[in-house]
Amino acid sequence: MKSLNQIKKLKSFSQFYSVLTSKRSHSQHHLNPTLKILSPLLLNVPICQNNDSHDKNQLKQLKTIPPLKTHLYVSFYCTLLKLYLNSKRFPEANETFTVMRSYGLNPNLQSWNQLLYNYNASGLVSQVWVVYSEMILSREVIPNVYTNNILIHSLCKVGQLETALDFTRAVEIVDTVSYNTIIWGFCKQGMVEQAVVFLSEMIKKGIHMDTFTCNNILKGYCRIGLVNDAELVKDRLFIKEGIDLDDVSYNTLIDGYCKARDMKKARELVVKMIEEKNLSPDVVTYNTLINGFCKTGDFDEVNKLMDEIEILGLEPNVITHTILIDGVCKMHGINEARSLFEKMLVRGILPDVVTYGSLIDGLCKSKNLTKVKMLFAEMKESDIVPNHVSYSSLLISLFTAGNFLEALSLQSKMVVSGIAVDLVVFGILLDGLFKVGKANEAEKFFETLLKLRIAPNQVIYSALVAGRCKVGNMSGAEAVLEEMENKNVVPNVICYSSIINGYFKTGMFDKVFDVMRNMDSKSILPNVILYSTLIDGFFKASKKDLAHKAYQEMLERGFEANKFVLDAFVNNSRKGGNMKEAVEYFTEMTERGLIPDCVNYTSLVDGLFKVGMESVAREKVNKMPEENLTLDVVICNVLINGYLKLGKFDQVQSVYNYMMQEHVPPDQVTYKTMINAYCEWGNLEKAVELWHEMKSSGVLPNSITCNSILGGFCKADNLNEVVDLLDEMVSLGFCPNSVTYKLVLEASSKSSRADTVFKTHELLLQMGFKRDRMTYNTLITVLCRLGMTRKATSVLEDMTRIGISADTITYNALIYGYIKGSHLKKAFSTFSQMLVVGVVPNAVTYNILIGGCSNAGLMCKADDLLTEMLKRGLVPSASTYNSLVSGHGKNGDNKKAMKLYFEMIPKGFAPSTGTYNVLISGFSKAGQMFQARELLNEMLKRKVMPSSSTYDILIRGWYELSYQPDLNTSVRNSYRHKALELFEDMDRKRFGPCRSTVICVSSILKRGGRKEDARKLLDIYKITKRKKKRMQSHPGKATMR
Repeated sequence: MKSLNQIKKLKSFSQFYSVLTSKRSHSQHHLNPTLKILSPLLLNVPICQNNDSHDKNQLKQLKTIPPLKTHLYVSFYCTLLKLYLNSKRFPEANETFTVMRSYGLNPNLQSWNQLLYNYNASGLVSQVWVVYSEMILSREVIPNVYTNNILIHSLCKVGQLETALDFTRAVEIVDTVSYNTIIWGFCKQGMVEQAVVFLSEMIKKGIHMDTFTCNNILKGYCRIGLVNDAELVKDRLFIKEGIDLDDVSYNTLIDGYCKARDMKKARELVVKMIEEKNLSPDVVTYNTLINGFCKTGDFDEVNKLMDEIEILGLEPNVITHTILIDGVCKMHGINEARSLFEKMLVRGILPDVVTYGSLIDGLCKSKNLTKVKMLFAEMKESDIVPNHVSYSSLLISLFTAGNFLEALSLQSKMVVSGIAVDLVVFGILLDGLFKVGKANEAEKFFETLLKLRIAPNQVIYSALVAGRCKVGNMSGAEAVLEEMENKNVVPNVICYSSIINGYFKTGMFDKVFDVMRNMDSKSILPNVILYSTLIDGFFKASKKDLAHKAYQEMLERGFEANKFVLDAFVNNSRKGGNMKEAVEYFTEMTERGLIPDCVNYTSLVDGLFKVGMESVAREKVNKMPEENLTLDVVICNVLINGYLKLGKFDQVQSVYNYMMQEHVPPDQVTYKTMINAYCEWGNLEKAVELWHEMKSSGVLPNSITCNSILGGFCKADNLNEVVDLLDEMVSLGFCPNSVTYKLVLEASSKSSRADTVFKTHELLLQMGFKRDRMTYNTLITVLCRLGMTRKATSVLEDMTRIGISADTITYNALIYGYIKGSHLKKAFSTFSQMLVVGVVPNAVTYNILIGGCSNAGLMCKADDLLTEMLKRGLVPSASTYNSLVSGHGKNGDNKKAMKLYFEMIPKGFAPSTGTYNVLISGFSKAGQMFQARELLNEMLKRKVMPSSSTYDILIRGWYELSYQPDLNTSVRNSYRHKALELFEDMDRKRFGPCRSTVICVSSILKRGGRKEDARKLLDIYKITKRKKKRMQSHPGKATMR
């Protein structure tokens, strides 16, 4: 143990290496036990020790191995190990290796190297360390450069670049491949600058560079989008040093330009490749160019390239057609992609699993899961086994659609079909379960993964961190990060983005900065994904300055905004209603080269409609096809909703027709929005037509849609149709909810018959509605609103009898019923009973009682109730003050009414029109018309709309004031003129005057010499009055279209 403790203290690989190579084993067949466990301990990768293993028992039946047969047994174990590793049976492979070493069997250098290669190639990279340690400790062989290169490659594969560097500098035998491998490792991690620094070290040590060195560096720059820098390094270093560039070099640069969307430079490079280097572009070159032009949406150029391929005599392969199908699918939709697929078959090119994968991906993104399943069946008929990519696309779509049970069933089918469920699939399942809100199932799934002895990788841990952050389990997410550190699994930027997002959502802003500092200490550079998380989080936390600062820092680091950054800026501006700013951000970022997607356009268009910028919204939508974006169902729904709010019904129908023509299937939101709109307009015929169309297209209505159409028939007082619809909905699996119950019960109450209300109540209970407190409260409220307090009381008794106690809502309904029926004593008796049984009154209770007392003129009692209300810690509302102001005003106590008025205004309560009318009436009666006029101005300033009564009061007030004695003619006429002005304003606003107002105005007109106008006014008033009587006698039902 002393030896082990010493080794644990070693800080560098060179120290560890020197310890390994200096230790001597005690015998040829028995290794030093401390050294035997050294490597697994240091690497946290224990060698499998399963005493119950059937294989181990079989192997240990051989008690001793004759020396002459040692080579034979070494060969046997190495072959067995290779078979286990090739079939991904890692636990058995580790067990076999342990048994082989326990017998002291030492392979020769070639066999050791083969073992290292097999472990590295199989993906069990961490075990390469174990094998290498055992090889060194055996003291039987000396590693050669091939050995060292395998170990360097394994370290680079898992991102342990520092250890790989340490090792390279510690050992003596290295070559160009060794340095190329580390350069490849740096470039793979996006650390191309470090790769170039290491390249300079390579040159200084006199190690020869080759084309692979060049291609690694070029690919490194291209991978991080610095293709211009790649060109500079190529010209100033590699060509200068006489390195011959090959077709791979040029294809790498062409791919870099294509990914940077600089297709002109990519084309120029092909010309340079032919003219300057005499290299012929191959099918890979053309596939790269076709892929680039597909992504930019330039299909004219794609067609030219296809013609060039034919002229050059190159054969477009399955990859060419797959790229085309994938590009067309993303830009023009699945129908055109399917057409290309058919043409491919006609040309005799058989699709492979990747081709099918592109179609499956397209169908999944268009949410057409039915056709995806048909395509899977087609693959089966063609003897093409769907791969992980195809299954993964479908799994993601099933989780997105919320069909997690079907997703789990698909995973079972994968196993049955012989598709190994690898860590990628496990990651999708884990992530999917968290996303559909099945956090407990996700956690159990992770535990199962551990029980299966599957070591989680970066992807699995990232999904676990994201899932725990999503449900607010930040301590759990932190524990995962700690576990990753203990197991030498380096968290990636995505992982850090998830935890930062989690901290933002839970308001733990200080922790965000802790994570940033932690990343900085580990030299983990933020990428555009992390910046987008920071920007979005800061905006949502109302820390705009920090969001803008993060954006500027992102640009300074050479990153350009992506669609998530754009969405964060647009959504922030949309939240504040500043859509001009949102349009500016949108324009700025697109001018910098960002290609927005449908989600970006949807956010922008939705915000524009909400602030009434319809023309700009339409302009943006019209621009989408120019960028090869087709309108999806989400943006169509935004357009429908926007036009509906503007009352542009023709435009709504136009969008709907577009969806039908372009095969954009309406979803639940489309139908819900349109059915609700037609119901509000009263066009029930069209609403029912859409309802049937919705069902026939396989879109099941949800509770909101069901309640919308029920509400439409309830408004139309068509109770028979409501009952028929309810029966149909129940047959579809819809269970009436509280909204349904209230809608239907209130519709039945329009008959003003208690038996109809009770029949409806029983019918809804039979349809599965629960008999609970909410049900009874709604029933009692409806009955009390109809003034049927006796029936309501009997419902209360039934309710109590079956064990459901009354609450505040119940008593409020009864008190309201008694107040409405002018039974104040019964209302207060019920209030007393409420207090006796321990039910606590709320502000609504006191507002109902204060309103009742105010209407009855019992203002002392109303004031006492206000005092009691305040003692209970309840806050008066606008309703409280309106009742009190109106009550005191009607009682003639204008002073108290105004005092309460001035008390309510600073509290942010707007008096109602009725309250203003009472106050104006008080001043009018007192002849204080200038004060009354001032109140009207206050009313308009606070955007409280005057009513016909407001004008009636003011006109009569000015009229009566004009008849006061001792007024000179000009003042008298000015008062009458004010009355006429108010009457004209009243007429403009289409308010109907009362009889008293008509008489006052007619009198003023006569006195002003306008007898004919006075007569016409009286005639119009009489005609209007007769029309009103006729309408009241024969009420009709108006239908809005």
